[in-house]
Amino acid sequence: MDNKKVITVLGATGAQGGGLANAILNDSSSDFAVRAVTRNKESDNAKALAGKGAEVVTADLDDTESLVKAFSGAYGVFAVTNFWEHFSPTKESQQVENIAKAAKEAGVKHVIWSTLEDTRKRVPLEDDRMPTLMGNYKVPHFDAKGESDKFFKQYDVPTTNLLTSFYWDNLIHFGMGPKKGEDGNYRFPLPMGDKPLSGIAAEDIGLSAYGIFKAGDEFIGKTVGIVGEHLTGAEMATKLSEALNTEIAYFPVPFDMYRGFDFPGADDLGNMFQYKHDFNDEFVGARKVEFTKSINPKALNFSQWLDKYKDKIPMDN
Repeated sequence: MDNKKVITVLGATGAQGGGLANAILNDSSSDFAVRAVTRNKESDNAKALAGKGAEVVTADLDDTESLVKAFSGAYGVFAVTNFWEHFSPTKESQQVENIAKAAKEAGVKHVIWSTLEDTRKRVPLEDDRMPTLMGNYKVPHFDAKGESDKFFKQYDVPTTNLLTSFYWDNLIHFGMGPKKGEDGNYRFPLPMGDKPLSGIAAEDIGLSAYGIFKAGDEFIGKTVGIVGEHLTGAEMATKLSEALNTEIAYFPVPFDMYRGFDFPGADDLGNMFQYKHDFNDEFVGARKVEFTKSINPKALNFSQWLDKYKDKIPMDN
């Protein structure tokens, strides 16, 4: 164990970080050891990681000194932030700077930063095709990450920028699955028109990050994108119908309708889907199945993900 390179995993009890932590812990021949960062060492997920052999430590993304301690002696850091916890792009940006600053101070050799596009590079604030949100953003949960890529350069931290895709797990946990209408029929609402949505199993983000760490320096200084499969809403509805043995029709929700839905962040997500639709070739092109398979050969496609998780998709709405 002493000879293994330590990977400090932020968000280790969440979807992305948990995927990486478990990928390393499940590999008995791994050259890496896991230092799992959490704010609550007594949580069930934290205890489960400790039980599998992870070193579990507490740290807070708002406290740079706590991050320096968590990163000290580590070879690598998996960096991820959770916009949906606080809905503040300003807070998220400050957290990323704290991570970069701490990684530099701790002498980390490789950071994998889970990021997304800054959509304002394609849709300036004055572009009225979609509303400007929070005064300075088009897709806040994208833009805050994209603009924060600069901190790793600013602090001269060896970094791989990892562009992620839509989690298919959102069909389970985020209320994005099929909905039963008043007529008794099921529809799959997705505001993508006839354009493909780049999707991935949440667990494959962590497994892909593991593949990048195993590749050593190969991807340092690069931006890479990962995806399980690119599918249109109609194709997803067909696969859902087959997996769930229920007729499910695709409903291409208009962007304005989606932005008006009554849940926190609907306007942000409505803009996100419109961005993915309007700049589809570029967005899809940045995420390649072949590359993902090269670093994570077992990456699931949508049908494989459905085989594994279909029973968890709520169908009572």
